[in-house]
Amino acid sequence: MADDGDRHRQSRLVTDEDGAFDAERARDESLPVEDGELVDTDSLADHQRYIEGRGIYDERNRVNDLTGKEWKYATKSVLAEGYPPAVQHDLRSEHGGQKPPRLCAELIGRFSKAGDTVLDPFAGVGGTLLGASFCEHEGTGLRDAIGFERNERWIEIYETVLEHENEERRARGEAPLAEQELRHGDCADLIESIGDDSVDLLLTDVPYWHMDELEQTRNERETRESKLGAFDVDDADSDGTEETAPDGATQTKAEWLADMAEKFDRFTDAVTPDGHLVVFIGDMYRDQSYEFLSADLARAIESTAPVTLAANLIWYDPTKDLHVYGYPFSFVPSMVHQNVLVFRLEDERN
Repeated sequence: MADDGDRHRQSRLVTDEDGAFDAERARDESLPVEDGELVDTDSLADHQRYIEGRGIYDERNRVNDLTGKEWKYATKSVLAEGYPPAVQHDLRSEHGGQKPPRLCAELIGRFSKAGDTVLDPFAGVGGTLLGASFCEHEGTGLRDAIGFERNERWIEIYETVLEHENEERRARGEAPLAEQELRHGDCADLIESIGDDSVDLLLTDVPYWHMDELEQTRNERETRESKLGAFDVDDADSDGTEETAPDGATQTKAEWLADMAEKFDRFTDAVTPDGHLVVFIGDMYRDQSYEFLSADLARAIESTAPVTLAANLIWYDPTKDLHVYGYPFSFVPSMVHQNVLVFRLEDERN
């Protein structure tokens, strides 16, 4: 413990002429400041430590590597951030449902720790894998990532994106992104190669039900074809393209939900008892009806897999283009958000 002389010295260093606490002066003197107050590092518990510039970290944290201050920010239920075109965006945009890698990195930082393993069973062009690699260079630590993808074209794009991105990073004098493992095949088969309790975080964007293919409004002149439906049925795959049954027929909504529930029940076996499942799913407005797909999917997964819905985060993209749907006869929403369902394993597995 610091003696009275030390405390008196610190007091003089961090007060202004009126005797009030001067946070800026304290920082200039390299003293620990948290939420506008001087941190008494001598009073921290054995399981706490102060990390300069980040705040107090509690060693009992099993969820992530965030300090208390960072945790407080991470609990916000709305991620209101647009991600400008980056990370070979033109290449990745060939896939209509690709997610920004840095958004994936943000979620990985919230729900895993450095050195953990992340699984994406519907990997697409590898947004989750790239996000896991970005974590190494953005302060939260590298994760190992495994992706499953049955469309060889998307695997090819991931490999090309990584190659081009690393060429540019080396030219800027930056360390390259780590290459992650993207396996070719159907997730229902590939999951058998993943050991039980070996994955710390499952982060994915599920294949959408066929509602992507339907018109957004009955006014043909105002209809905008969804980019998510820009693929032939034979090429349908993950992250926003049309989901098909094994015989090639389009699934009904009930069949799609049952298929997702069955798959997630199997995926859950691979997740550690302290792990999370984080799932992107957008709601849709089609044929004059709002399809609450996020709620439907959450109920379907909870009804089959041993998980509990812990949170529904909203990713709101303020840069998303708006279109005039329904005017002037009917209110039709412009969907500028996606849901991010966060599941945790049920208590009996902990």
